[in-house]
Order: sequence, then C-alpha cells, then structure tokens
Amino acid sequence: MLAQVVVDVPTRQTNQPYTYAIPEELRQYVVVGMRVVVPFGQGARKVQGFVVGLLTTDLNGFDGELKAISQILDLYPIVNAELLKLSDWLANWTFSFRISILQAMLPNVMRAKYTRYLQLVDEVDDEILYGIFHGQERIIFDENTLTATSLAQLAKLRRNKQVVVTYEVTSKAKVKTESGIQTSLSFEQLEDIKLGLRANAKQQNKLLSYLQTLEPGEVVSQHQLRDRLALSNAVINTAVRQGWASKQPIEIYRQPSKTIVQPDQPKVLHSQQAKALQKIKAASGTPTTFLLEGVTGSGKTEVYLQAIDYELQHGKTALMLVPEISLTPQMMHRVKKRFGTKVAVLHSGLSAGERFDEWRRIERREATVVIGARSAIFAPLENIGIIIMDEEHEASYKQDENPRYHARDVAKWRSAYYNAPLILGSATPSLESRARAQKGVYQLLMLTERINQQALPEVKLIDLRQKIMHAKEQSVADELLVAIKERMAQHEQSVLLLNRRGFSSFVMCRDCGLVVQCPNCDIGLTLHMDTKTLKCHYCGHEEAIPTQCPNCRSKAIKYYGTGTQKVEIELQKLLPTARVIRMDLDTTSKKGAHEKLLKAFGNHEADILLGTQMIAKGLDFPDVTLVGVLNADTGLGIPDFRASERTFQLLTQVAGRAGRADKPGTVFIQTYNPTHYAIKMAQAHDYEKFYRYEMQIRHLAKYAPYYFTIKIQASHADERTAALMMTKIGQWLRQRLTAEVTILGPTPRSIARIKNRFYYQIILKYQNVPIVEQVMQELQLIAQANSRNGMQLIIDREPLNFM
Repeated sequence: MLAQVVVDVPTRQTNQPYTYAIPEELRQYVVVGMRVVVPFGQGARKVQGFVVGLLTTDLNGFDGELKAISQILDLYPIVNAELLKLSDWLANWTFSFRISILQAMLPNVMRAKYTRYLQLVDEVDDEILYGIFHGQERIIFDENTLTATSLAQLAKLRRNKQVVVTYEVTSKAKVKTESGIQTSLSFEQLEDIKLGLRANAKQQNKLLSYLQTLEPGEVVSQHQLRDRLALSNAVINTAVRQGWASKQPIEIYRQPSKTIVQPDQPKVLHSQQAKALQKIKAASGTPTTFLLEGVTGSGKTEVYLQAIDYELQHGKTALMLVPEISLTPQMMHRVKKRFGTKVAVLHSGLSAGERFDEWRRIERREATVVIGARSAIFAPLENIGIIIMDEEHEASYKQDENPRYHARDVAKWRSAYYNAPLILGSATPSLESRARAQKGVYQLLMLTERINQQALPEVKLIDLRQKIMHAKEQSVADELLVAIKERMAQHEQSVLLLNRRGFSSFVMCRDCGLVVQCPNCDIGLTLHMDTKTLKCHYCGHEEAIPTQCPNCRSKAIKYYGTGTQKVEIELQKLLPTARVIRMDLDTTSKKGAHEKLLKAFGNHEADILLGTQMIAKGLDFPDVTLVGVLNADTGLGIPDFRASERTFQLLTQVAGRAGRADKPGTVFIQTYNPTHYAIKMAQAHDYEKFYRYEMQIRHLAKYAPYYFTIKIQASHADERTAALMMTKIGQWLRQRLTAEVTILGPTPRSIARIKNRFYYQIILKYQNVPIVEQVMQELQLIAQANSRNGMQLIIDREPLNFM
C-alpha cells in the first residue's frame, strides 16, 4: 500500500503528490483526505501533508527505498472527495500551489504547527551539555535565544554528526470539553448505598436516584445535573470520591452568538418574488446560474430563504455567502429564525475555537445550512442543493492574498459538481454578471418593486463646490444637518456614510507643504485622535502627532481631509443631543463588535449610524428614513477602470438603506462632481442606463467584460531590482505571446512602496488566446527560481484591485 501525499512545501517544484510507503501498523487507518506527517527532503525534516490518493500497484521498476508516513494527524478524512478535486482545479485556475488551496479550506487551528528540536546523538563536553542543552538530550531549537558562539558550536556538532535537527508536527486544533458524570455502579449497588444513607442526606439520595436512571456508559453534563437537581458541586464531588460515579470529559461546541432568536414563518411573496422562486425551484437538480437583480428592499432575502427551504425539504444542504462580516449578524438572525439549529456560521469575526467548532458541526452533518463570508465557500457540506451569493458584485469576494480566488468561481464549480442552482443576488450586479445574463449564460430574474410598495427614496445632490466659497469648514452640509434634526424630532434614524476611517486623511505643513509620510510606504499617514497618533493603514506603522514640521521646523501643522472620527466630533458639537454610533475598522476590531453596535442601533440607542462602506449594504432598519453620503467622490479618482462602477454601486446600495418600511426615505449626496454620470444615474436609481453607458466605455477601452485581464506583479526590497526584473518579464512576454494579447507596462504600482518593498506590475488584456494559460504556468517557474534572491512575483487572474 502506497499513499500519494501533497506536502506542506509551497513551491512550484513540489506542486505534485509524492509517493510514500504506508507502515503496516497504519495501513487500515490511512485514507484519502486525511492529514499525515511525512519526512521530506534531506535530513530528518518532518512536514504535514494531505493524502490525495492510494496506490496498490508497483512503481514501474523503482528500486530505491521509499520513505514512509511517520504518523497520522486525523482519525478520518477532513477533506472530502469533492474538495480534493476542487483543490486540484483551483490551484491551476489561480496559479497557486495545491497545498495552499488545501490549507485555505480548513480552519486556521487545523493548520500544522511545526516545532524544531536539537537532539544529541553522541557525547558532547559538559560546557555544551549544560550551557546549551541544560543537561537534557533534546531542546527546542530557537536561534533567537542562542548566541553567535553557541550557533557556531552547534554547526560544528552537526557537521560531526553529534547533533541533529528534528521536526515535530502537531495540530493546533483543540476540542472544548466540560466535566460529565457517569455512574460507576449497577442499579442494585446504588440501591444498597441509598438504604445505608442518613435520613437527612436528601441531596445524596436525590443524586443516587438520578444515577440509577442512567444507561451504562451514559454521560451527563455536570452543570446540567447540578442545575436540574439543584445540587451543589460538593455533593457531586463526594459521589465521585466514594466511587459511586466517575467524571468524564464531554465535548461541547463554542457558541458564536449568545443571542436567542424567535422562529418565524415564510412570508407571502409578491408576484415578482413568486415568479423568481418558481423558476429557481424548477431548476432544482441542475447547475443553473441565476442573476437575481432586485432593487434595494425588493425582498431578495425572502426568495433566498424559501429557495433554501425547498432544497432542505428534499434532503439537500444549502450554502449562503455574504460579502462582509458586518452583514453577517442581521442575515444570520434572519436565517436562524427560519432554520434554527440547522444553521452554522463561518467568518473571520469568530474566534479560532468557534470557527473550528462550526466547521466540525458542518463536517459531522449536524448543520445543513451554512452562512458566511468569502472563505465559507469551502464549507465541508455534502449533497449541496443550492448556493447563494448575496451582493455578488462586492470586491471582497475576491481574495487579495495567495491563493487569489474569487468565491464566485468556486461557487460555479461546486454548483456544477452537485448539479445545484447558483443564485447571484444584487441591486447593482457587476458588469461581468449582467453581461452574462444579457447573453443568456445566466438566467436573469428581475425584482423591480419594493415589497412595501414604497417608492425608492428621493435623492438630492449637494454641490460641495458652492460650499468651498465659504470659509466655514464643515463635513456635514447645512441642508443635511437640518434634515437630521427633523428626523430626530420625529424619533426617526439617520445613516451617514463616509468612505474613510480615522480623523483626517493627512497632516501637512502649511509653510513648506510637507505631508507626513509613512517611512515604509509611499502613502501619507492618517490621523487618529483617539490614540493621539498617526497610523499607516497599509503596514501598521504608528507614530506620535508632530508639533512642528520635521522638514522646516514650522509649527504650522494642519489636518486636511475628513475621517469618521472627525465627523463624529463635529456632530457632537453641531448636534449636542444626538446619539451617534460610529462603525469603522477601528470601532469594530473587537470580537462581536459588529453585532453589538448594530443591535444597539436597532434598539434605538442612537439617532445616527456613522460609518464606512461596511454600513452601505444589507442593513435593514425600519426607522431609518434619512441617508447622507458625505464624500461621494472618494472612489472616482482611483486609477482603476472599475472606479465609476464601484461609486455607482456604493451610492445605490447606501441609498437603499432609507425608507425600507412604511416611512418614505430621503438621501443626500455631497459631491464635487454632481454632473458625473455615475452620480447622476445613482441619483435616478437607474442601473440599466448605467449598465449600457459603462459597457460602451469598457468596449472602447478593451476591458472586462469584453476582455480578460491578468495582473503580473513583482516586488523587491531594492527598487532597481524590481524594475529590472519586470522589464525582463515584459520582454519575455512579448516574445512568447501573440499580438492578440495587449501588454501594458511594466509600470510602478499606484502606491509603489509598501512595507519597504517596491512594486511593479504588468497588465495583460486578451480574449480567447489559449497560449496565455501555458505562458503563465511557465512564468510560475521563473518566479520560483527568482524567489531565492528576495523577489516576489504574483500572477492574479481577473484582479479587482489595481492599486
């Protein structure tokens, strides 16, 4: 018996299964999908690996000695057959290593923990034995705790084969347990003990009677036993000491949310919802992709829930994605109200233990509905009946780090594997999805009316160019302030969107014009008044606010721009009685903060919800009748061909937060570009017109959805090295690719330096050119060869970020 193992060594050269012998004692346990520990390379290095296949044939004349699996890390397969096939496809699709995909499929705590040890194998003198090894034969090898002299001595010992470096691989996954109680005696033995008790030993008598009701081997939670019988821990511990009962650990799940939800019933659908649901039901058992385009408040979520219910009734499971964890609390509550304990939640806001427990509930088939953010697309569900991506246009569905997958691509693959319908829902679909629906690749379902029959909110533009004429600096225009006061008087609520966190965008000297920059990145530092510091939002660098200019020593330091923190302080001055909740990355960094803040707002503990993009979509509060966008232009100046699309989507989505119940809504958009087509069409809620206009621009510029794009990016600590490498790659690409492929660059990235690394990039634009795939595979080999000198090269298919 031989095992095919993908090892935890992410390089191009090791991106294939290796064959290992299975020791006799492990043969009946090793199965495909299990993690194992194997020796790899020279010496005693041990690494984790995934068993992806088993062989029973010989190795075609191979006469060497096969290395054997050292140990197993699991007692059962943790990656099923479907996910193994998915990992193979996705590795090729994303130009990633298969081990990186397999690791991404698991909770962080299930990734391997490696510990290096120094092991003495021969005698050494006492100075080394006690000075370095502290009299032990094996110690943890940590270079940071050893002097240069000690490291030199160890190097000599290793050459003389007196010491070896060994590796131990362990799993960080820990199961949470609590004390459980089981009887140690038979019914008759317990009865004899009861007869010998004192008359006033009522609690002991009660406990013994309960123990008599337990089956042999049955374990009951100690705290439940204590609460159920009103017993003290002392009585239970006495029973254990007397030998009447024994303690056993019981595995319990960590609970991501302590909130108790009340069950609800399916709602009556209006005609458009009913038609959409009927078409989805009719496609059950087929890999049909639907684009559910519905205006904000049109009831897309209810269609999702009833489609899920239909599949559950037919014995299937369901997977639902939301783009950000800020949307998870409200959506989770709606899904849990409908499906109760069948629901599991997966997102980065959970603790490592909670995520591990939710993953195990899914893997054990105790949960049949999964809701979560991007990585939940890898949930170990089987027999999937439906997959849903809410707000499918959101860029957060694309991972910016390796492996650079888009959840929509994975959803399509899993939809095809299980013959399950895929629903892509949005009020403002991505142009790529809308174009596919236009061509009939997706089925288009339209919801053009709000479920409450209310009109979409009136949108008013505030021209900030006129405000510049006045000396007064104010983040919130007077018209918007008046509207907020009116809502407060009527006990209604307002939402204010500012697309920036912190206090201001940058700090500048008014005398010499110096902008305080991050020392590691080519970007200005952001002021944070709560910590009285300047922070870099790219590398995390932090420093004190300067009292004088570091360049000219002037004290004319001024804060420019506006951040959420600054607006909050302004609102407190302008509206002293207003209660404000601020939601941005700073206020939501703690676990459970999203849910806590949104719950407080929903309970009317605040009049104004002020926040960044995380409040722009998905939130549903019946008393929100006013929305204000404080800086509509922030995204328009970004050097990205999707800038207008993202601005339109953001404005349309946040406008949809107003007037979702019985009260009409109003939206104010503050802008320096009131005539820009994205802003004018968002004002009119006219997605169709925007789609047609933007598609013409994309066609002329040869961008998606008419062309595919690939971003090739190199970085190095030395700018000249990075530039030279990309110049060579550009020349190599022009020799290998045909004229049908447009090659843009190489050019420095918009923010050319981050974390003291310099970035250069090349953009490829092409239509159907099969050789591109082959050339990218070859480029991976070049990247691997150059990684030894500190060069990092990435290949990003269909990038959503060109910054």
